[in-house]
Amino acid sequence: MNVRYRVTLTQYERNELGALLGGGKHPARKLKRAQILLAADAGVSDEDIAASVGVGGSTVYRTKRRFVEGNPPARARRQAALVGRWKRTYWSS
Repeated sequence: MNVRYRVTLTQYERNELGALLGGGKHPARKLKRAQILLAADAGVSDEDIAASVGVGGSTVYRTKRRFVEGNPPARARRQAALVGRWKRTYWSS
């Protein structure tokens, strides 16, 4: 079964991913995921994304699937972390 996942980013998400790619030092995996999501949002085919980013087709598929389906609590944590509002609570003794 060949399921296609359509990635639709908000303007905020596009800006955040663009800023991530724009500068600073980040893990290669995170940069490649950002490139995949931005290209998918622009309507580029999976094969073209895989060739331009330098990953396999299954990596593109899995990245899109995880973004579209997402784990709601985990996705909420990621979004809150991007905004800088996510803080862990440590219980004091």
